[in-house]
Amino acid sequence: MSHAVDVPPAALLPKLAGELRSRGAVAPPPWAAFVKTGVHKEKAPVQADWWFVRSASVLRKIHLKGPIGVEHLAAEYGGKRDRGSSPYHARTGSRSVAREIVQQLTKAGLVTTDKNRGRRLTGEGQKLLDGVARSVLTGLAESQPELAKYL
Repeated sequence: MSHAVDVPPAALLPKLAGELRSRGAVAPPPWAAFVKTGVHKEKAPVQADWWFVRSASVLRKIHLKGPIGVEHLAAEYGGKRDRGSSPYHARTGSRSVAREIVQQLTKAGLVTTDKNRGRRLTGEGQKLLDGVARSVLTGLAESQPELAKYL
């Protein structure tokens, strides 16, 4: 049985984003085209499908670190703030983006609220993540036979 930790995130996230898009589980809100993903960023994202990739990443983070709240999810997507000649300081990512994605994943039935602890995956979310991870690992095992032992 393969899990999300068995697959590199660079290979997993685009496939998971495509699956979330095809299911209609998440959709970018009208303001997503103009929003920065944190105060440490200078511009809005340039990828057309950045909302789906971020949603896939949030789903993976909830699986790995859950139960986790929106505040800690925002901290996961933070970075260094350029303060001119002053030293750089760490800043959190946008809580609005994280909150909206978590709400959409909850509405889709992939994430549920764990009382007083944050969000965690549901059985359906775990099944989706493991299924996509297995298909990605199968594709990687075809090109790299040494990975076949993880199937």
